[in-house]
Amino acid sequence: AFDNAVSLVAAKTKGIKSLVAGNADILVVPDLESGNMVAKQLEYLANALMAGVVLGARVPIVLTSRADTAETRTASCAVVQLMAHRKREALAR
Repeated sequence: AFDNAVSLVAAKTKGIKSLVAGNADILVVPDLESGNMVAKQLEYLANALMAGVVLGARVPIVLTSRADTAETRTASCAVVQLMAHRKREALAR
């Protein structure tokens, strides 16, 4: 659950023992609508910096929103560049 991923107190209260409880670096969602909802909540309620990226395609894909700031669009491009670089490194091995 979301609270266990972002709050160690919540995880401990529920008896969850995990190295990532309350310290998640990434949140995985089941579909686009859920992901959009979580992303918008983090962006607008927690002032989180967003980066829209589609995973699992042959090439990295930037996915932005019409309401995205220049900062968010730049972050999305930077993440995609890092992904492409890592993929090229892996293929070179």
